[in-house]
Amino acid sequence: MGRRFLAMDAQARVQKLLDQLVETDQETGVQVAAYLRGEPVVDAHAGLADPATGRTVDHQTLFNAWSTGKGSTSTVVHVLVERGLLHYETPVAEYWPQFGAHGKDRITIAHVLTHTAGVPQAPEGITVGDLGDWDGMCARIADLPVLWEPGTATGYHALTYGYILGEVVRRVTGRPIAQVLCEHVAGPLGIADDLFLGVPAEQHDRVARLEDGNWVATMARRPADSLFFTAAPHSIQPSAELGNRSDYLTVDLPCAGTMTAHAAARMYAALACDVDGVRLISPRRTDLLSTIATAEVDRVLGVPVPKGLGYFLGLPETGGRASAFGCKGSGGSIAFADPGNDFAFAFMHNRMAAPPADLASRVANEVRTALGIAG
Repeated sequence: MGRRFLAMDAQARVQKLLDQLVETDQETGVQVAAYLRGEPVVDAHAGLADPATGRTVDHQTLFNAWSTGKGSTSTVVHVLVERGLLHYETPVAEYWPQFGAHGKDRITIAHVLTHTAGVPQAPEGITVGDLGDWDGMCARIADLPVLWEPGTATGYHALTYGYILGEVVRRVTGRPIAQVLCEHVAGPLGIADDLFLGVPAEQHDRVARLEDGNWVATMARRPADSLFFTAAPHSIQPSAELGNRSDYLTVDLPCAGTMTAHAAARMYAALACDVDGVRLISPRRTDLLSTIATAEVDRVLGVPVPKGLGYFLGLPETGGRASAFGCKGSGGSIAFADPGNDFAFAFMHNRMAAPPADLASRVANEVRTALGIAG
């Protein structure tokens, strides 16, 4: 069967599945996109972006995808490394001297990318209002101590990841990371209006309204003294209530992001192969991103999580492909690249859910099956 007919079959099958998920009230609004060998093969959507007004999901609906946005931040870093402006093994403090306080002088860019830096904790007393104070947040993070010797353990840097890398990017380019993302990643790929850290106020009417599925209840079952709540305090825990706040949506927060599924899939496709003449990084660097740096038990998440330079590897949604890399956000949105198959996939939705209500794997499997891609 030719590639065109495979794509037509995949589009039809995925659209049917998304319609069923909405009709059976398993999803509210959902958007899925996939690329194969640098070409779009699926771009489907269904349901409501805002149940209160009846606004439907379409191709241009933006979704607050939480930590899926870390993939955008990581991609900016790799593009700058590719251009010789950053180096993985260089200490963060060489770019940002103040960061070296309290034992953090040995933390490298690679340590941050692999969540082994030892500073997963958010500054004490942080509020949502603090997130938009870039200089203030960076000063507070620079003053944090290390919780473990850099490189000796891994723990998800839920908040600090974005500010550390974002400040390094600002120091070497002279521009905020959101601007660098637009100029060097989203712009060349033609998705500058669809891939954001903070969403401009004039674009807020495109953003889907989040709803809580079983996400809040699932997070509430974590032990109160868990390091998880030190890395992501209750005051800024992802929730539909927080994600729908216009003041939060506007903040350029490099540990989170808002995007369309098509934009996310297109970015990951350009990390794996050529997309309309654009390839973000070299094939050699793509191989590097597909390599596991640590697979130890994550001290914040409490389970083993394979990680590479800036992405998680071998997530269930990738069909067991150990070399597939990507980022997943609170509530179930995800985007990833599977370089071995020249495949990229993104799933966005507005009903925040945790397993067993998490449906991204089911949809990704349907796409792979329709395209004849082995898991």
